[in-house]
Amino acid sequence: MRGKKAFIKSIFIPLDYALNTILPPRCIGTGEIVDQQGMIAPTLWQELDFIAPPYCATCGLPFDFEDSIEDTTICGDCLSEPPRFDIARAALRYNDASRRLLLRFKYGDQQHAAVTFARWLHLSGLESLKTADFILPVPLHWRRLWQRRFNQSALLAKALALRSDIPYLANALTRRRFTGPQKGLNRRNRQKNVRMAFTVTPSVKARIKGKHLILIDDVMTSGATVNECAKLLKHAGAAKITVLTVARVLREDYTAPQE
Repeated sequence: MRGKKAFIKSIFIPLDYALNTILPPRCIGTGEIVDQQGMIAPTLWQELDFIAPPYCATCGLPFDFEDSIEDTTICGDCLSEPPRFDIARAALRYNDASRRLLLRFKYGDQQHAAVTFARWLHLSGLESLKTADFILPVPLHWRRLWQRRFNQSALLAKALALRSDIPYLANALTRRRFTGPQKGLNRRNRQKNVRMAFTVTPSVKARIKGKHLILIDDVMTSGATVNECAKLLKHAGAAKITVLTVARVLREDYTAPQE
């Protein structure tokens, strides 16, 4: 058996070397040649702003100050209007660098970036993943899915499911109403825009009852989209909802992306 494995390895290592020579791995954000597939070029890496404590215990919003901040501290928005999800965490602050990565992922035929993003999602949601039962994506409306050819949130959810060995739950949510862009809308109008836009697939209700679900999206802005999804999943019987996103838009940057 060892001899067979060594023989196979002797074939594939030169093949891998040849492929990397002909088609060298490139940074998914800049196109620069890097050492391995999925790596980020040093120039872009320095511009990425990874979110770390202290942050809101509920929504993960970073605090600007560190003095006397406890792990259980909750931000003003979550205190005044508690979200329907239980926890939200994001890997990156949404800035020019993360925006470039996500746009190339969604529109630049860089779908393999999902594997890189899944590593970051895994780190940011490590504690929640320990008790999770299923991983599922925020759905796209069929019109947008037809235009884009894939659901970026589904790619992220599948990659994270493989990495964390947690079952991926496909089509648990359906986007039944086409919604306009969230860009440029304030918090209240974002909430109105996604109201009644989703539905829980009846066949999965028995599976999610009493379960801890990990809901995946690429970017969280006001949280209107994931909050609407979490509300429906809770109504369908889910016990806990954790939201994980690649990037998080801070309040001062609300007009930046589309949810």
